[in-house]
Amino acid sequence: MPPGTPISRALGRVTAWLARWGGVLPLLAAEFILWTGFGALLPVMPLYFTEHGVDIALLGVVIAAWPAARLFTEPLFGALADRAARVPLMVLGLVVAGASVGAMAIFTAPVAFVALRGLSGLGTAMYDPAARGYLNDAAPPGRTGEVFGLYNAAQMGGILLGPAIGGLGTALVGGYEFVLVLAALTTFAAAIAVAVRVPELRGPRARSTPAGGSLSEFPGDLVPDLADRLGAPSTSAGLAAPAPVSLRNRFIAAAIIVNLAGYFGGGLYETIWALFVTDNGGGVGLVGLTFATFGLVTIVVSPLGGRIVDRRGPFPFIVIGLLVMAVTMVLYPWAPDPLLYIPMVAIEAVGWAFLGPATYTIIARGTPVGRSSTAQGVLGAAGTVGTIAAALATGVMAASNLDLPFYVGSAVVVLLLGLTLAVGGSAVRAMRPAAPVALPEPRTA
Repeated sequence: MPPGTPISRALGRVTAWLARWGGVLPLLAAEFILWTGFGALLPVMPLYFTEHGVDIALLGVVIAAWPAARLFTEPLFGALADRAARVPLMVLGLVVAGASVGAMAIFTAPVAFVALRGLSGLGTAMYDPAARGYLNDAAPPGRTGEVFGLYNAAQMGGILLGPAIGGLGTALVGGYEFVLVLAALTTFAAAIAVAVRVPELRGPRARSTPAGGSLSEFPGDLVPDLADRLGAPSTSAGLAAPAPVSLRNRFIAAAIIVNLAGYFGGGLYETIWALFVTDNGGGVGLVGLTFATFGLVTIVVSPLGGRIVDRRGPFPFIVIGLLVMAVTMVLYPWAPDPLLYIPMVAIEAVGWAFLGPATYTIIARGTPVGRSSTAQGVLGAAGTVGTIAAALATGVMAASNLDLPFYVGSAVVVLLLGLTLAVGGSAVRAMRPAAPVALPEPRTA
């Protein structure tokens, strides 16, 4: 093909993109496969459980077993992933999660659902911090936001595709067991993809753990030559920005609060959104359309959002992302027509597409050498706390007024934004973007 033609230029861009991200694409593909199964499962879980004798009171316990298991184990498995091989831990977690989901098609007593949901949460708690820690360590300076933008897009792609496959399969086969089997098989497929295609990282950025670096350690003096070895971003003075020696620093604290705010909003919507839309005159189809809108916008914008975060720094996008969430929460009850929810959801998705990569960029800056998965485990636990707190509070408030959770949720997000600025605002504002560099091929163990 002659050089300079549109096709050759397009092929050149594709080749360059694959060369840049080839080291992390297998893990991103595994995320897409995994979330395709989860996406198929989420809409039918309550229906399946109630069909097998779970009453409304117990349904909340069954649903909560999954985040409850993650809450108490994700930080522990994150710490383990920093001290052991990550790939086997990811594979084991996926196998446990897949087996427990598939077992729910066989063991259908309510107590079995609680136990299996908890076991599934345990498996994902093994997998998630190891996977996010891997991506954090595979991303060179200047590319963290972009990596996690692709990560968000892969997840949302699976969530969008999953329900379509699950719905079609359920209609053809009959019975919700199809979706459970599909979720189990896709999780096993993701485990195989990780085992076969994801190389174990080694080297000081990925595996070297400082002596005595624990969650209870107060930060000591920062050592500049440590930052040089890590390839940390440069400051305006031309010196390498030093890496923290402890997880107890303002970057980690700020990222935890931001994640708490983001997942508080997510828990609120998960609990009440369908009821709110239908109560205001929208049908089930509109509920699905709003979810599809959020997913599609996130898929399209997240990679670009991550790239912009890398170039501009995370601070403005933390502020804007949380403010967009707070403002749209207040406006939803005032919308005169339910169809207006679609553009409002799209605007909120744009904010989320920037907020996610910005949060991961902050936590990457605050992570000591060798502690990436530990930091990701703590971050994940904070998100779980936000989800559980929102679900519990929203259920109580919605019993009296379906609009009230949105007003309270907006106030909570604004409060947590203020707390973020008070705790880590100056440190995050001072973060300077590094010059993007090409993603190196991972060194295999």
